[in-house]
Amino acid sequence: SCVKDGQQNCLCGRFSTKKQLQFSHLLLQKMGLNPQTSRLDVSTHPFTIALHPTDVRITTRFEKHLFSCLASVMHEGGHALYEQGLPLDFYGTPAGQPLSLGWHESQSRLWENIIGKNFSFWHYFYPQLQQFFPTQLKAIDLAQFYRTLNRVQPSYIRVEADEVSYCLHVFLRFELENALINQQLSVADLPAAWNSKMQEYLNLTPPNMALGCLQDIHWSMGSIGYFPTYALGNLYAAQLFAVFCRQHPDWQRQMQEGILPGVLHTWLKTNIFQHGRLYSSAELIQKITAEPLNAAYYLRYLTEKYSAIY
Repeated sequence: SCVKDGQQNCLCGRFSTKKQLQFSHLLLQKMGLNPQTSRLDVSTHPFTIALHPTDVRITTRFEKHLFSCLASVMHEGGHALYEQGLPLDFYGTPAGQPLSLGWHESQSRLWENIIGKNFSFWHYFYPQLQQFFPTQLKAIDLAQFYRTLNRVQPSYIRVEADEVSYCLHVFLRFELENALINQQLSVADLPAAWNSKMQEYLNLTPPNMALGCLQDIHWSMGSIGYFPTYALGNLYAAQLFAVFCRQHPDWQRQMQEGILPGVLHTWLKTNIFQHGRLYSSAELIQKITAEPLNAAYYLRYLTEKYSAIY
């Protein structure tokens, strides 16, 4: 939302779409996306489509909030890096395919949130962003920018939800999917059921279906059961990054110097991408982190980060 408690969000306003795209390409380049085998376009709902590891296409969108575009780019960029990093020699076989949707979302959520909303990350990138938008950002210092990125506020739109409330959007959708599949809820009654659960979980009632049950593309394309992969992605991402940080104790310095995206990309290729589907999800998380999937990492990440902010 652009306004909270009567205060205007400092990242809402008129930002050149051309410059947003230019900065987005800068971010993707730093993340390690190969511009020769990928492209970035614009769509209403951001998505990634991979025709081959050498042909990966992503989209973003422009809203009133500047970070809407940048978050989408980093989210979809995480997906694209996974697809580009798969073993070319094994394309067309399980060894050359992503492990699962949950692992795919671990990459998008890692780059969008754990990296893309990190203070040290923007210590390097924010001065460059200010150069792209000097008029809008000149009076906003890094601390204010960081707090704005990480503002916790219930919202209608899942893809723009803050990290703390994000999984509530997943719970809502999963419960409605269960009711639909088990014939406990008819499609005709879905909008009202959606609004009821939005009120229950987020204390919000969507004013229309565009901000309610029609905001996502997943159901219309038949992806029933997809939404829990975003929650799983959050869990995987937090656990993976905790191990990465232990193995790279100077990661914050690397972030502040702008070299971490490349270091992290290499680590992900080595530990995840190159394996394709050679391991099960349970086997791979055990192989990388020496323990099963553990939600404690995600809870600790949220608690430590937002306790410091608030």
